[in-house]
Amino acid sequence: MLRAVESGVTLAVRLQPGAKKTAVIGVYGDGAAAQLKIAVQAPPIEGRANAAVIAFLAEMFSLSKSSVELVQGELSRSKVLLIRGITLARGEADVQAS
Repeated sequence: MLRAVESGVTLAVRLQPGAKKTAVIGVYGDGAAAQLKIAVQAPPIEGRANAAVIAFLAEMFSLSKSSVELVQGELSRSKVLLIRGITLARGEADVQAS
């Protein structure tokens, strides 16, 4: 789910757009293919759900929105986001706390 890269960490996410509230709702899959399952209120129209997950993760990790970048899965529910400015240990701790 989380992987260390040169500029921070990448986070594999399974997105559920159009939910009642924006929140982490669990883990999707298992093992190396596990993804953090996140529900967002925004609909999957014109990139609104992508923007919502970026804003949610920025708030979750106490970073600016510019520190979170969608790097894979723009049109898919399965996404990979680059989170700059954190270590793998901090990312794992913040995910566990959510």
